Amino acid sequence: MQLFGIGLAGCGRMGLPMLRAMEAAGFDARGFDIKPQGSNITDDFSPFSKGLNILFTVVRDIAQTDEVLFTSQQAVDNAPHLHTIIICSTLSPRYVHALRSRIPKHINLIDAPMSGAVIAAKERRLSFMQGGDAATLDALHPLFAAMGSSFHRMGEFGAGASAKVLNNLLAASNTVMTRLVLDWAGDSNLNQDKLLQMIDKSSGQNWFASNFEQIEFARHGYSSDNTIGILKKDVQSALDAAPSDANTRLPDLLVELIANLTPKV
Repeated sequence: MQLFGIGLAGCGRMGLPMLRAMEAAGFDARGFDIKPQGSNITDDFSPFSKGLNILFTVVRDIAQTDEVLFTSQQAVDNAPHLHTIIICSTLSPRYVHALRSRIPKHINLIDAPMSGAVIAAKERRLSFMQGGDAATLDALHPLFAAMGSSFHRMGEFGAGASAKVLNNLLAASNTVMTRLVLDWAGDSNLNQDKLLQMIDKSSGQNWFASNFEQIEFARHGYSSDNTIGILKKDVQSALDAAPSDANTRLPDLLVELIANLTPKV
């Protein structure tokens, strides 16, 4: 597989640094976004799709993924040279699996949602959970290596999405509980920095607490259009793919708690 004609749809908080990482590595990569910011990014899909061979989608949710692939931009129909689609958004595994029946067989499908937040995207050390054909992943590895430092091949197409929503279910739990712990610590007049340093070296250690000062959304309250809102969406994606006999009381409560998060000053 020749790695040229690369496009990334969704040049937002995560997508933009991913695009810049591929550019910095010398790849022929360009961006598409309905609100383009920066060079080499357009809101006109027609020129974006010309010569497009490999498409990364890093949009927010299922609705925006459908827009890129099937409705508004119609990449599947309007990019005649497209041979590979890489789904990087965190989406319901049920939706991701169903894409195979909606997209022509000659187009390779890879799901590769990523973890690490904006800080890891900017530092080019994202963690990718990958699903799909091994030979295709081998060929695409230089692109992933330009953006990340950790690559986990989870199985066939859709396995990356399944792994990611389970990972984010834990991440969301850590986010909510760390915020609660910090609030309680404040009421007890504990020094927040000292507490976080202690947690980082103790049994309560978790990614959110260990990186609290670097995570751009660490102090945010819930809003449907911010990263906390995306976290709620991710838990709901996990619930959408929960086993039929699963006890979902804790994830259901987690959705409610995320929606009740308020800004931390």
